[in-house]
Amino acid sequence: MKKIWLWLASFVILPMSVNAMDLENTLYLELKDGRVVIEMRPDVAPNHVARIKELARKGFYDGIVFHRVIDGFMAQTGDPTGTGMGGSGQKLRAEFNREPHVRGAVSMARAGDPDSGDSQFFIVFKDSKFLDNQYTYWGKVTQGMELVDRIKKGSMVDNGTVTDPDKIISLKVAADVEKK
Repeated sequence: MKKIWLWLASFVILPMSVNAMDLENTLYLELKDGRVVIEMRPDVAPNHVARIKELARKGFYDGIVFHRVIDGFMAQTGDPTGTGMGGSGQKLRAEFNREPHVRGAVSMARAGDPDSGDSQFFIVFKDSKFLDNQYTYWGKVTQGMELVDRIKKGSMVDNGTVTDPDKIISLKVAADVEKK
């Protein structure tokens, strides 16, 4: 009887967990090697998540390069100029939180001012706890981290600046993709 119950539960629980994914707070990041899935966290950074979704829905990130990629640390993108100096033109107030910067964490890049985050963000390759409470964590990679690992790395001598960098093919809110 126990085996039958477990067998039935596998059909009920598995499909429910797949359907339970919050598509409105999920991003599909398309890279040259495939799709990366990012779970956004509006519970810890509501304004950052809202802004990322707004920009993604406008197609802002499509074609933008990973301008700074430091092997063993992180890949940074979101600057339409590709120099690390640009953004969307709308600064965000920091929403520092208790989420740890572990492998796959997605956080907002910023200048020296904690309230200078705009459109640039980064994904960490490995645990980087020294970033905790210094940058606004707003999501995490839940699928495809091996694809993030393949993003072209930059020069260690030049603080991760990448020559002929990889780019975002598209960044879409999953709810917009799945309703089509």
